[in-house]
Amino acid sequence: MTEAPMLLGTDKPLQEVHDVALVDLDGVTYRGPEAIPSAPPALAAAREAGMRVVYVTNNANRAPETVAEHLSELGMPTTRDEVMTAAQAGAALLATLVPAEAKVLVVGGHGLVTAVTELGFETVASAEDGPDAVIQGFNPDLRWRDLAEVAYAVQGGAVHVATNLDLTIPNERGIAPGNGSLVQAVVQATGAVPPAAGKPEPAMFHLAAAKADAENPMMIGDRLDTDLKGARAAGYPGLLVLTGVDRAREAILATPDMRPSYIAEDLSGLAEAHPAPRLEDGWWCSGDSRARVVDGVLQAEGGTRIDRVRAACSAAWSTVDAGGHIDIEALPTDGVA
Repeated sequence: MTEAPMLLGTDKPLQEVHDVALVDLDGVTYRGPEAIPSAPPALAAAREAGMRVVYVTNNANRAPETVAEHLSELGMPTTRDEVMTAAQAGAALLATLVPAEAKVLVVGGHGLVTAVTELGFETVASAEDGPDAVIQGFNPDLRWRDLAEVAYAVQGGAVHVATNLDLTIPNERGIAPGNGSLVQAVVQATGAVPPAAGKPEPAMFHLAAAKADAENPMMIGDRLDTDLKGARAAGYPGLLVLTGVDRAREAILATPDMRPSYIAEDLSGLAEAHPAPRLEDGWWCSGDSRARVVDGVLQAEGGTRIDRVRAACSAAWSTVDAGGHIDIEALPTDGVA
């Protein structure tokens, strides 16, 4: 039986250990229109240390050049070739399911239309045009009529592909419905569940790593169910940053298939070594922090918050892996004591 994953350790900064960072956008580099303050200087320092960057996003609405321009405006200089979108991955998946001359109904943003047309497909505007396939991606201006067209096309025999299945999207106002929520509306109408191309599917991670000729890539994200689960599926280490959707509590309760290899408060963690937590006298220790589980109750104390999180994760994961349990109701609101 494969041993359940625990946090990894490094004696050098992550930006010196891994040659390429596959970086999520929402909740990692920016929230809504504003950059997360630590992101621009952290990524600039990582590049200066020799780490290459490819941004990997489940947002299929914007074209790669638009994403690159936005990042550059926020102080993170980026080229088109340093962006991999779910639209590109979705179009690649579509090409494996229907012939090159197929008619495709595209329901999504400009970035998805561009990705599909770049592969030579004929795009159509309605289910009445007899599409061979329909590809569905996120667009904040999507209407009920658009979702209805997808349902009509699928009922007419069209292959249905989703760029990604994120149920939510973080922005400056909170958590909003994502493409997965919109796809579910179509699933309820048709009964057919489409394959998806974006995170956590491993193909998207492999495509992104290939863009940068990566030998030892690392995924960086804020979501366990897409970024970190996908990293595990792709066979890459993953860094969870606590600036977006999932925080300490979610990390502590993560199932083995979603566990990060490293945890940091934000992208500044790239410039730090990440010593592996160690077991001492029944306590899991990280830095000056320590944690243990007693009768299902997680105890964590000392040191910095991030070291308490790392120690707490190690204590909780090892307990669960050994057949024990964690009293969820007893967890502090931020997941650490």
